[in-house]
Amino acid sequence: MAILKLDADLDPIGALLSLQGQLDRFMRNPAFSTGLSGYGVFPAINIFESPEGAVVVAELPGLDASKIQVTGEGRTLMISGEREFAPNLSGRGYHRRELTEGKFSRSIQLPEDYDIDRAEVRYEAGLLIARIPKGEHAKPRQITVQSA
Repeated sequence: MAILKLDADLDPIGALLSLQGQLDRFMRNPAFSTGLSGYGVFPAINIFESPEGAVVVAELPGLDASKIQVTGEGRTLMISGEREFAPNLSGRGYHRRELTEGKFSRSIQLPEDYDIDRAEVRYEAGLLIARIPKGEHAKPRQITVQSA
């Protein structure tokens, strides 16, 4: 027997899910910006660590590899380029425009443990994959124990 009947308007889980939906909609609003790492920043990137070093994956669909520049300076890895989208519209306007075009750049600050001078970058199937190895000083070493 239920002592307390929950009204649909007082459902705490439903209220939290509704709030989450409203916040998500607000964060995706093009008029609201959360800076260089917010929703809609191009290119979208993932950064993770492997045993050998850091791996940066940038989503750059439809670009020619010659239009992408990757530079490293100090601890900063910068991905830049230009995305062009020029379909033959023959004087027609847009009904909806979500594909951004123009120049872009993303800068990624890496810890001092990585050797950006030995970074390897490849572009395949719309993904730019940069592998930045750890510096020799950051790799684990076996230290021999000497007896007295």
